[in-house]
Amino acid sequence: MSGHSTYVPSSAIGRWFESRLPIMGLMHSSFVAYPVPRNLNYWWTFGAILSFMLVAQIVTGIILVMHYTPHVDYAFNSIEHIMRDVNWGWMIRYAHANGASMFFVAVYIHMLRGLYYGSYKAPREVLWILGVIIYLLMMATGFMGYVLPWGQMSFWGATVITNLFSAIPLVGDAITTWLWGGYSVDNPTLNRFFSLHYLLPFMIAAVVGLHVWALHVVGQNNPAGVEVKNIERDTIPFTPYATLKDAFGLVLFLIFYSWFIFYTPNFLGHADNYIEANPLVTPAHIVPEWYYLPFYAILRAIPSKLGGVVAMFGAIAILAFLPWLDTSRVKSAAFRPVYKVFFWVFVMACLGLGYLGSQPPDGGYVIAARILTAYYFGFFIIIMPLLGLFEKTKPVPATIADAVLAKNGATASAH
Repeated sequence: MSGHSTYVPSSAIGRWFESRLPIMGLMHSSFVAYPVPRNLNYWWTFGAILSFMLVAQIVTGIILVMHYTPHVDYAFNSIEHIMRDVNWGWMIRYAHANGASMFFVAVYIHMLRGLYYGSYKAPREVLWILGVIIYLLMMATGFMGYVLPWGQMSFWGATVITNLFSAIPLVGDAITTWLWGGYSVDNPTLNRFFSLHYLLPFMIAAVVGLHVWALHVVGQNNPAGVEVKNIERDTIPFTPYATLKDAFGLVLFLIFYSWFIFYTPNFLGHADNYIEANPLVTPAHIVPEWYYLPFYAILRAIPSKLGGVVAMFGAIAILAFLPWLDTSRVKSAAFRPVYKVFFWVFVMACLGLGYLGSQPPDGGYVIAARILTAYYFGFFIIIMPLLGLFEKTKPVPATIADAVLAKNGATASAH
């Protein structure tokens, strides 16, 4: 699907280099001449937003590492040093801490868009699975980064989450001891997490490269959910059309991001993390970062510790099987009226699980979490397979060009 490169260097040196290593030709075919469906909407800008956020997180992280000390005696004070003594350190630290949240905001929207428009269906199964791998790496990176400030929530969050591995039969205790580097969360644990937190973003960047490569092989999905049949009629060049749309979407997202950095930088964090870690004082209510809360609610909804761990990791792993769980031949929810209703109920269930994950695990909160957990898994295992067999769908446009003309015609008649 990559556009044929028409790039010809103007200088003799450029032509000499291009004939031996055609980097500029590759860039031109991938980001200039690359054909994109002409009906893409602004939900497709989150791919570019995620690329920007990944670079922003790596750059701010490298700067922070120059001033951070990964030792239990100095980690907390080194964060205070960054905030108070390093020039613009407060801004870099807030940009990195809030950048993690913005990264997850964008990735959740990106994933829900894929769910709504069927972007996981053939021929994009590998593209979707690579996206799930990126998401898993993001979750691991974010968790390890949350431990590094060595505040109360950092320490106790690490203690609770790493203890979950002890529920695995036979090898659980050995895995937990290996993760800790000893028999409790201590300096070896911090060093392990610091090392992995620094390494994993580069692994994410590598998988993102594969993700983009896979995207360029099979081409982008679109709101109509139909494949490109005529390059001339169905597509437009990536630059300037998609480039300008991505740039505009990114600017709006950066305004949202900047509001958190400069006006409410601690809104998405926890106050207890401004207290230095103390193994002898347990916080009243241990909670992870907001982007883990739905899975935390699923974990606590299951009475068995092992069952909760299996359900929590299963809630993520099941996403990789969506191409085979959804039996409908129609990709886009725009033409699936019944699926659309169940999809929005699923979104509300995820938001509800997020809220319940922040509440104490007792009484009605646990009952509600169990109901929403059942719907979460039921949506993938029962609803999606059955809807494909029984749902009556709307007529799907034959081509992308037809979808655009139909939409423009409907808009014109409305005016």
